[in-house]
Amino acid sequence: MNTRTERDSLGTREIPADAYYGVQTHRALENFPVSGIRSSPVFVAATVHIKKAAAIVHRDVGLLEEEKANAIVAAADEVLAGKLREWFVVDVYQAGAGTSHNMNTNEVLANRAVELLGGTKGDYSIVHPNDDVNMGQSTNDVIPTAIRVASLMGIKPLLKKLEQLKRSFYIKGEDFNTIVKSGRTHLQDAVPVRLGQEFRAYGVNIKKHQEAIAHAVGSSLHLGIGGSAAGTGMNVHPEYRGKVVMQISEQTHIDFKTPEDYFEAMQSLRPMVELSGALRNLAQDLSRIASDVRLMSSGPKTGLAEINLPPVQPGSSIMPGKVNPVMAEMLNMVCYQVMGCDTTITYSAQAGQLELNVMMPVVAFNLLHEIEILTNAIDVFDRYCVQGITANEDRCRMYAEGSMSIVTVLNPHIGYAAAAEIAKEYLNSGKSIRELVKEKGLLTDEQIDKIFDLYKMTEPGIQK
Repeated sequence: MNTRTERDSLGTREIPADAYYGVQTHRALENFPVSGIRSSPVFVAATVHIKKAAAIVHRDVGLLEEEKANAIVAAADEVLAGKLREWFVVDVYQAGAGTSHNMNTNEVLANRAVELLGGTKGDYSIVHPNDDVNMGQSTNDVIPTAIRVASLMGIKPLLKKLEQLKRSFYIKGEDFNTIVKSGRTHLQDAVPVRLGQEFRAYGVNIKKHQEAIAHAVGSSLHLGIGGSAAGTGMNVHPEYRGKVVMQISEQTHIDFKTPEDYFEAMQSLRPMVELSGALRNLAQDLSRIASDVRLMSSGPKTGLAEINLPPVQPGSSIMPGKVNPVMAEMLNMVCYQVMGCDTTITYSAQAGQLELNVMMPVVAFNLLHEIEILTNAIDVFDRYCVQGITANEDRCRMYAEGSMSIVTVLNPHIGYAAAAEIAKEYLNSGKSIRELVKEKGLLTDEQIDKIFDLYKMTEPGIQK
C-alpha cells in the first residue's frame, strides 16, 4: 500500500496515500474500533456547513486568504453534494466532546482544498486542517452547534411524515365514521363508540405531538458557535459570532440565532434533551397506537378482527396462510429503541462538567438516530399499513350489540342498581338486554327502540 507520512504532536503515522483524512483521524481509527458505526450523513453535513460558513466569514473579515477560503468552500460544497463521504470514518464512540469527528472533517476538507489548489494530499503548507479549516473554532463549540444544526435539518422530514400520518388517520376517521363498535376499557367490554372516532383521535394525537416537537425545536435555534474553547470567544474575530450564525442560516435555510449566553450554550445539552424528550413522548403514543392496531386486527377467527391490515408479507415459516401485523410490530420496536436513545441522552446530558459536556458524540448519535428511524418508520407504517386499513363492519356491530356495557344507557331511566341486575341476568340467561327490559316491563317498546339506538350512544346526551 502506498503511504504518506504525517506528523502531529504525538509523533508520526503512515497514512494511505489516497486517504483524504490525516494523522489525527488515523489515530482515531487505531484508538476507537468500537462499533463500526460512523457519523450519520446529516451530522457530517452539519459539521461541513459550519466549516464552510467559518471559511466565508474569515475570508470576509480578512483573516483567511481568499484563495484558501474559496478552496475550503469548494471542498465543503463537494461533500455537501455527497462526495468524499467515505472518508468520514471515525466511530461514533470516540474521543470525548467529538474532537476526532471535528478533526476528521478538518482533514478531509483541508486535503481536498489542497488538491483544488494544485497540491498533493498531506501538504498542509497550502491549507492546514487546524490553522485554516478550524480557524476561530474549537471542537467545544463546533460539536454542540453541529448537533443543533443536524437535528433541525433532520427534523424537517420527520414533521413532514407526521403530517402525512395525521392526514391518513383523519381520512380513516371519516371513512369509518358510521361504523359502531364496542368500546373497551380495562380490555373489557365498554359502551359503544365509532371506529371513526378512534381513528380521528389518533390523528389529533399526532397533531399534538407535531406541536410539541415544533416547540422543542425552538431551543436548538440558538448556536454557541464562536464560544471557542470555553465560551469566552478566545481567538475569535469580534464580528465572527453574529456573521457565522447568519451564514449558517443562509446555507441551511433555518433561522438560527446567537445565544443569550455562550457559556450556557456550550455547558448545557438542554436543547437536545428537550427535543429528545418530545420524540420519546411521540414514541410512547405511536407505540400505543401500533398496539391498538394489532389488537383490533387480531384473528382473523379467534381475535377481535374489527379491522383488516394490508398483507405485506407471509407471516410464518411453518403455518401456511398466516399473515402478521408486521408494520405495526416494526413501529413498536422502533419506538422502544427511541425510548432507549432518550435515556442515553438524558444520562449523558447530566454528565456535563463545568465548561463542557464530553459526552456529546453519544448524544449526537442517539438524537440523530431517533430522528432517522422515526422518520422512516412513520413513513412506511403510514403507506403500507394505515392507508390500506379496512373495517369489518358486521363484526364491529355484532360486538357493539352484544356488549353488556350497553346497559349503561339504562342508568338515567331505571337507575344504576337495576341496570346492574339486568347486566347480570344478561350474562347468565342468554337473552338480549332488550328482551330482559321488555320482559320486566321497565320500558315501552318505543322507549326501548329510541334508547338502544347504537349510533346515538356514541354522541353526547341522554338517550330518551
